[in-house]
Amino acid sequence: MMTLSPIQRRRFENFRRNRRGYWSLWLFLILFAVSLCAELIANDKPLLVSYEGELYLPLIEKIPEETFGGFLPTETDYRDDFIREEINSKGWMLWPPVRFSYDTVNYNLDQPSPAPPSADNWLGTDDQARDVAARVIYGFRISVLFGLILTILSCIVGVAVGALQGYYGGKVDLLGQRFVEIWSGLPVLFVLIILSAFIKPNFWWLLGIMLLFSWIALVDVVRAEFLRARNLEYVKAARALGLGNRKIMFRHILPNAMVATLTFLPFILTSAITMLTSLDFLGFGLPPGSPSLGELISQGKENLHAPWLGISAFVSLALMLTLLVFVGEAVRDAFDPRKN
Repeated sequence: MMTLSPIQRRRFENFRRNRRGYWSLWLFLILFAVSLCAELIANDKPLLVSYEGELYLPLIEKIPEETFGGFLPTETDYRDDFIREEINSKGWMLWPPVRFSYDTVNYNLDQPSPAPPSADNWLGTDDQARDVAARVIYGFRISVLFGLILTILSCIVGVAVGALQGYYGGKVDLLGQRFVEIWSGLPVLFVLIILSAFIKPNFWWLLGIMLLFSWIALVDVVRAEFLRARNLEYVKAARALGLGNRKIMFRHILPNAMVATLTFLPFILTSAITMLTSLDFLGFGLPPGSPSLGELISQGKENLHAPWLGISAFVSLALMLTLLVFVGEAVRDAFDPRKN
């Protein structure tokens, strides 16, 4: 069992004292865990099918329509009236709470899309007759995953660059600072617009482009910590005893720099999610049809007569960012040395 040092225990207690941030973290983790199981909550396939005494898992295997008394060898459409009646007559189906996936089109609407909330579509449908509730669940997951991956990679690159600049100083620091100043001055949106004309955007392509610019946020913080710590007595003593530069950086200076870095991570995550939503809203983000909160906001802007679109996207995005801001405040309090 891992034991915490006195400093770590004090930081954890400071984090728990900020009850707003502490419970916000738990609520955010619960929502994220639910979104990770999106296929079990919102799907156009049943979770379990019993037919003539046999059990089938449509989420795992592709079952041809002929298995359930159909006429085609293609994958079964479980929403088809004939297939549904055939299965129910000789067995049963266990459906998820939302019987639509993020790209499922509801062809049984009583009115033109976007349709208002109903018993089938809890949050209504968008302008392509897709279920809004399913798109919110999947959009929450892809936004958080994108933000987490981008935050972790940005932290690794930013800490590495800042550590090299701060520890070695001199020309390394001078050249590094000039490069960071020039690189941070590039217009990210214009670069994305130009690249979108040559490359079809996808999740990983967009992540790589965002990583090229997001790592700069941590460079100055880590650089300042390394510049300060490299002249401390225990660092000079370690260097005099023959300890290598890499071990000095990782063992003696980096732990101090990580304290400042960790306080920035929740806010970097918030910034990454906001940037992804903004790019999707402008049409330069994820591919068309992806479960994107930014695209849902754009649809709300284009369909003012369907307020459920904008309200659903705004509430989900506002809840996500508010929880992360509260968590960031609690993390900042946890690492504040003035709090006992």
